[in-house]
Amino acid sequence: MTIVVHHLNNSRSQRILWLLEELGLDYEIVRYQRDAKTMFAPPELRRIHPLGKSPVIEHDGRTLIETGAIAEYLVDLADGQLGAPASRDEVIRYRQFLHYAEGSLMPPLLLKLVLARLPLIGKVATDRVQPMIDTHLDWLESELTERDWFAGDSFTAADVMMSFPLEAAQGRAGLGSSRPHLIDWLARIHARPAYQAALAAGGPYDYA
Repeated sequence: MTIVVHHLNNSRSQRILWLLEELGLDYEIVRYQRDAKTMFAPPELRRIHPLGKSPVIEHDGRTLIETGAIAEYLVDLADGQLGAPASRDEVIRYRQFLHYAEGSLMPPLLLKLVLARLPLIGKVATDRVQPMIDTHLDWLESELTERDWFAGDSFTAADVMMSFPLEAAQGRAGLGSSRPHLIDWLARIHARPAYQAALAAGGPYDYA
């Protein structure tokens, strides 16, 4: 049964399209556009799931939300392809980064985005958030001095999960040439044929 991806522009659902391309799974896209003023998802998404968030997928009579949970579901569907490596240490890192991307790294990035839109206290507030982000970026830079990919020596779904926050960090939170391993990692994921195919399928994407 074909996987239906309810895809919101410039959102976390771009990672799901990319993972589907990497795994070679059949899918179709239902597209939604953010409100140009609020940047919120349209109310039509609530017809698919009450939270009205993206990504949402439908498959085999199921409706699934949450990027990490969807990623795990798709990896299982593809018989473990791009899942946890064989090494115990790599398994631990795989699980860690699969959930760290949304659980720890995205919150300060989202906070900075929201605070930057406040006309009076925005700059003062974002100046306080940036050191928190820098701590994350410095740690991630050190992690990639030891290996090519976040889990280990091979590309996995954990790298797919890490793409959105690190693209956001490059766009608005100070990730630049002072952290060359992260910049190199971004260049390598952007060069992957499946990433390019997902961009073509998903449409314009601000963080790429």
